[in-house]
Amino acid sequence: MIITKTPFRMSFFGGGTDMPEFFSEHGGAVLSTTFDKYCYVTVRHIPRFFEYASEVVYSKIERVSKVDDLEHPLVRNAMKLCDMEELRVGYDADLPARSGLGTSSSFAVGLLSAFHSLKGSYASKRKLAKEAIYLERVLCGEVGGWQDQIAASYGGLNKITFREGAFEVDPVIIKPDRKRALESNLLLFFTGFTRFSSDVQREQSYSERTAQLIRMCEMVEQAERILVDSSAPLRHFGELLDETWRLKRSLGAGISTNPIDDFYERAIAAGASGGKLLGAGGGGFLLFYCESDVQGSVRAALSDLMEIPFAFENDGVRVIHYSPEEYDAAR
Repeated sequence: MIITKTPFRMSFFGGGTDMPEFFSEHGGAVLSTTFDKYCYVTVRHIPRFFEYASEVVYSKIERVSKVDDLEHPLVRNAMKLCDMEELRVGYDADLPARSGLGTSSSFAVGLLSAFHSLKGSYASKRKLAKEAIYLERVLCGEVGGWQDQIAASYGGLNKITFREGAFEVDPVIIKPDRKRALESNLLLFFTGFTRFSSDVQREQSYSERTAQLIRMCEMVEQAERILVDSSAPLRHFGELLDETWRLKRSLGAGISTNPIDDFYERAIAAGASGGKLLGAGGGGFLLFYCESDVQGSVRAALSDLMEIPFAFENDGVRVIHYSPEEYDAAR
């Protein structure tokens, strides 16, 4: 049996510039971190005395005789990609799916890591990220960028750059006390709305929004300079979040909604320096930068939303239980 633990990601700047159709021509970059909310994937070979050959447990239970009969596209394609059969696959998570935290990509990374481990092979973070991108974007045909798979694989606070079909991951070097200050000044709230990010992505016209995306990419460098310069007020990070959110809203009508706009403006009026809706848009989680003296006011202004306490994490995907099995592929 293998159990993997994969974090969710929190994207600050550059979302949208990780789309291949954009960065292949203009380059792209994102600034993001992972945090201490996870998905857990359990994988083991299933005993052969059942009537079915594979079982997958998520929001529903599937039991099938052939891999091709699985309805879950990610599990079906991952099993075929890794030549896996006769499995019991279980999924569990700390936060809901379709909520703007890269949950699908975290599942993809954790699933692939579990498959490699079950086969007794080592997969590096780069290999897992690249395989997860291929799995979701090519085999499953899901529209989206590359940042989620990379963040889930590597973990930590990073600047990820994209160009001509490749990526690089550079940790943001920041003093521990400044990183703690950033963490403590960020508040996360669940809007209660969920959506498929690929549906929102399809509605966005990147070819007509090049200028906005180039500016959003430039903000990655600005935000990194704010974080690494101990003399720079951290509230400038929050003000930059406000700018990137207002730019992002211009990319497509489905990115925000009237209720989300109302929540956002309430938080700003209560003293938040800035914030953004995480993920592609349409629902999920709102993140705000709020210094300590206004956090009570912001929480009161958003009292009808659920706040999610969190802390940054640095590990990325991990195998937390490893019990190798003897498996004879011949039935």
